[in-house]
Amino acid sequence: MREQGIRVNRTRLLTVVAALLGLSLLAGCTIPTGDAADGTPVPAGPVAQVIENPAPDAQGVNPAQPISVSVTQGTLQDVALTNASGKVVQGLLSPDRTSYTVTEPLGYDAKYTWTGTAIGSDGKTVPVAGSFTTIDPDTQTSVRTNIGDGQVVGVGAPIILQFDGPIADKAAVEKALHITTVPPTIGSWAWLPDDNGARVHWRPQNYWAPGTAVHVDARLYGLDFGDGAYGAGDVALDFSIGRSQIVKAVAPSHRMQVVRDGVTVMDIPVSYGEGNENRNVTRSGIHVVSEMHEDFLMSNPPYYENVRERWAVRISNNGEFIHANPLTVGVQGASNVTNGCINLSLSDAQEYFGTAMYGDPVEVSGTRIDLSAADGDIYDWAVDWPTWTSMSALV
Repeated sequence: MREQGIRVNRTRLLTVVAALLGLSLLAGCTIPTGDAADGTPVPAGPVAQVIENPAPDAQGVNPAQPISVSVTQGTLQDVALTNASGKVVQGLLSPDRTSYTVTEPLGYDAKYTWTGTAIGSDGKTVPVAGSFTTIDPDTQTSVRTNIGDGQVVGVGAPIILQFDGPIADKAAVEKALHITTVPPTIGSWAWLPDDNGARVHWRPQNYWAPGTAVHVDARLYGLDFGDGAYGAGDVALDFSIGRSQIVKAVAPSHRMQVVRDGVTVMDIPVSYGEGNENRNVTRSGIHVVSEMHEDFLMSNPPYYENVRERWAVRISNNGEFIHANPLTVGVQGASNVTNGCINLSLSDAQEYFGTAMYGDPVEVSGTRIDLSAADGDIYDWAVDWPTWTSMSALV
């Protein structure tokens, strides 16, 4: 009898243990993902994760860098980036609503704030919040170009970017300058000595092919120029090359030819600079037409001042023009008597003026002084090609 009672008690004990294990396993199926310190169940957090670029509270952000917000395991709702004045910055939400990208450049030294929400795949919301501040440059450097958007220029025209201040990191700037041409054209940038700021010129190895289409893309905004200076803005322009017109100016011949698309369309008597003094010598070399004036007041103190000249085409910043001069008509074609300019009759000057275009080459030869950097800002063709390419900051 005692032995049987022992067996019964053991059976009951095993039954109780099995029941307790079952309860434990059943309870394990409903245990939450976490417990508070006192053992109270804590609900699972939202699954959506918001990622901001730049990170919240970032300082010194480059305003030209990609700015975006994205979400994993969710979608974005009513996202916006605003400046300190509350103006909304333009942006684009992806079709699947998982990312939002700013589509306009931000300003320097400005604070921007994100607003909006993200809804996770679990239906829970997560705020899109946070702010950042952009860099405050010591200097913002601007640039201007010699050619306007849509302009048609001659086959000798260089592309000139004139900055309004010095540039310490010329290599960084040059890497941001891109020239695209149709047809493809071999050319190079070259940094010329600063003149009221840094300046860089691009020219083809040889004259442009007529009809060439040119696109200039200079991504300079937000670019570090060095020494605390940053680019104030981008530059983008499209222009084209017109017909080929080259002036052949052989000083000893006392004549000038205008050759258009390989055909001589003018062959006229002229007078060049007399060679008695250096200041009067018309420089030999390839000049470039840079300005055109129907009337122009010329001065060359102490010899003359504010003399009105007609049909003036500037070919160098040293004061060389092709222009009408009735006072030299008697010697045009026979003698060189001017102060360095190329003198024509009124009728010839007017006819030539009507054909000239910015960027036309004027090839002067036969004088004892060559065109050089001392003669102005467009002496590009006076530099041989190997030397020109060596003037790039990316050699």
